[in-house]
Amino acid sequence: MKLQKRITQQKTRRQYRVRNVVRATGRLRLTVFRSNKHIYAQIIDDEAGRTLVAASTAEPAIRAGEGSTSDTEAAGAIGKLLATRAIEQGIKEVAFDRGSYRYHGRVAALADAAREAGLDF
Repeated sequence: MKLQKRITQQKTRRQYRVRNVVRATGRLRLTVFRSNKHIYAQIIDDEAGRTLVAASTAEPAIRAGEGSTSDTEAAGAIGKLLATRAIEQGIKEVAFDRGSYRYHGRVAALADAAREAGLDF
């Protein structure tokens, strides 16, 4: 039980460390949450405390498509979708908040696809 508590504390500490560095940039924050089945991404304005743009594999339009919602291809599709929605609202510069996740796999696929679609971070 002590090991699990320590791992949770390390994860929380890592998440706060990453988030504080990202907030120091003064840009809008692109944050990622991944579960075993889905991946969620949103662009947040920390000063106003509002979510400006969001996309996830849990949306009905994405779920209706063929393929899995928990692989890197789905994460890439969410990155592109989020970037196009952001550009439509005039958002071009963001700071990437990976939370406590490594920049690897689905998280990296989402970030790379968002960059390719026109977001700058």
